[in-house]
Amino acid sequence: MFTYIVRRLFYALPILIGVNLLTFILFFVINTPEDMARAHLGDKYVTEQAIQDWIVDKGYNQPLFFNAETSGLSKLTETVFFNKSVKLFAFDFGSSDEGRNIRSDVMDRMGPSLSLALPTFLIGIWVNISVALMVLMFRGSRLDRFAVVVFVTMMSVSYLFYIVLGQFFIAKASRLVPISGFNGGVDSWRFLILPIAIGVIAGIGAGSRWYRALFIEASGQDFARTARAKGVSEVSVLFRHILPNAMLPILTGVVVVIPSLFMGSLIMESFFSIPGLGSYLLDAIQSQDFAIVRAMVFLGSVLYIIGLILTDISYTWADPRVRLS
Repeated sequence: MFTYIVRRLFYALPILIGVNLLTFILFFVINTPEDMARAHLGDKYVTEQAIQDWIVDKGYNQPLFFNAETSGLSKLTETVFFNKSVKLFAFDFGSSDEGRNIRSDVMDRMGPSLSLALPTFLIGIWVNISVALMVLMFRGSRLDRFAVVVFVTMMSVSYLFYIVLGQFFIAKASRLVPISGFNGGVDSWRFLILPIAIGVIAGIGAGSRWYRALFIEASGQDFARTARAKGVSEVSVLFRHILPNAMLPILTGVVVVIPSLFMGSLIMESFFSIPGLGSYLLDAIQSQDFAIVRAMVFLGSVLYIIGLILTDISYTWADPRVRLS
């Protein structure tokens, strides 16, 4: 197992380097430091001297990849690529345009993001699987067809509709919970219960429909038909045979969600004024803070690779036929 994990980490390193290099090219080759300066300072009433001063202040006046004016290792270290890209591998994210330490901001905002995303993720999986299994028990009936129509309808409704509807009826009209904001500590549940509920409800349509399709495919396999032929009840077939054999695609789908547990939800955190990483990234995009955007892209890539490795490891638990060598 240890050898497998080490090998996968070495496989993941070129991917991470490629993503980092592509991000650097997008920010500093295609989008030049002069373009970033104009986007940050504005196009009107900005002198060329102000643009150059901004570039020097951010350290973008150095050569991109190779500094021929220095000697030794400084030829590589005194470059924009080393200071703004290579240091990300040591999780040295530098400072934002406002002078704040990005790593400290990430650590402070990770808690609110996890407080929102983790319950939404876990409750959502449990609800979607439960609903899909319940619908599968009535496969081919009117209830099954009605459920499919409901799933497709819920998928077709915009995510923003659920947020606006929940804020209006639950928070504004009924005054059961605050409409937005966040407060850490014991009182935080009052600010999180509404966005968590909206996140779970909004995901029922797509999630339950997908799990239903997985379970239908598994229910037609030989092991399910053999169990029914032996007289095993349908409930036992669902929970002892179909659900375990559908775990591999379920675990694969979980990988996509793992980065969002840390990165947060852009829309949810913005609408509910939750100071998480999602709203942090959105504010950085709106304020043209490119240092934060680069750091968050790199962090998202690291988390996605970790999710891939964890998923491969979990395959051995879900399917004994899978062996890691």
